[in-house]
Amino acid sequence: MPNVKELATVTSKGQLTLPKAVRQALGVEAGDKVAFELREDGQVVVSRGEAEHEDPAIGAFLTLLARDIEAGRNIRGLPEELARTMLEHAGHEVVLGDDFDGRVEI
Repeated sequence: MPNVKELATVTSKGQLTLPKAVRQALGVEAGDKVAFELREDGQVVVSRGEAEHEDPAIGAFLTLLARDIEAGRNIRGLPEELARTMLEHAGHEVVLGDDFDGRVEI
């Protein structure tokens, strides 16, 4: 990626416009996501953000399933990749197939 240094002005609403050179270097356009990482030394790293789920219906479905997981409902029978994603979104450590200790409701 080319070395680009540009200035942007923050509006009274906290908004800013990414300069054209930055948008081009990141390969982003209207509607794309941009991620900001604030580092301990005060530097901010701006990168192209990858949408977690492009399809809002899939995102809503996974949110619903994550709530079921958090509520302790069973998710057996799901494809492994889907179950892994749901567990990650629910904030659980993912180790599918390993034995575990604890209470199990069937």
